Amino acid sequence: MKIGVNVAVNSGSMDIGALAKKAEDLGFESIWMAEHPIIPVHTTSKYGGTPDGSIPESMNDMADPFISLAIASATTSKIMLGTSICLIPEHNPLVQAKQIAALDYHSGGRFIFGIGTGWLREETEIMGGDFDHRWTQAREAVEAMKEMWTKDEAEYHGHYYDFPKVRVFPKPAQKPHPPVFLGGAASNVFKRVVTYGDGWMPVRATPDSVRAGRASLDELADAAGRDPDSIQIMVYGASSRDEIKQMEEAGATMATVRLPSTAPGEGLSGLEKLAEEMLG
Repeated sequence: MKIGVNVAVNSGSMDIGALAKKAEDLGFESIWMAEHPIIPVHTTSKYGGTPDGSIPESMNDMADPFISLAIASATTSKIMLGTSICLIPEHNPLVQAKQIAALDYHSGGRFIFGIGTGWLREETEIMGGDFDHRWTQAREAVEAMKEMWTKDEAEYHGHYYDFPKVRVFPKPAQKPHPPVFLGGAASNVFKRVVTYGDGWMPVRATPDSVRAGRASLDELADAAGRDPDSIQIMVYGASSRDEIKQMEEAGATMATVRLPSTAPGEGLSGLEKLAEEMLG
């Protein structure tokens, strides 16, 4: 079982390069960072808003994960670098294809593209996304990026993205491209993973939900002519070694644990404690 650590990088965080190096030295397989490019002051969302319509403070202050992971890549040599998750409808895929290719190239092939579509309508719409059809938009974005990552001259013609032949270099180090992990538990998530993903990344999972997910992914992969073993399951936010063991028995191949604080004076010692508890 591969175990990574998810960290919240914000205005009060210590040097992310030093934090990533410590995580690598302790034996964590990967390091993951979340994203909210902007946060609207008010929202009507039923999922994340507080009673007065504001957003929880922790979401208001998030560093850009791609810049943070680039810094982390410079101080490390083997730890994988993941987004958990990138809000893909809020990005231009031509720009993001270049950004990800550069990160993967310069890190020696260590990027994992964890994607999702978010729950915050106002954020998505401010950033130019189609909230009501955000997974359709996400699929087009991934398809367009794969064209740019794998072809010397790439073009794409879809509803949301439509461009003639372009050249995008350098290419990612990983071939054919960095793995794409899909977050979420929507009814179509397994079909989406099998169609254009390499992994499923559930949050608040249980052993039963992972077991059921593994069975669905295997069945759909067989029907699509894919090797089921090519699809990973990464449990996001495991809380104990016992839970990790149960998730592994249920079919998960990866898990992340949460670092409570990235503040100076707390980040490194927190990693040590987490490694002792989770890695043994």
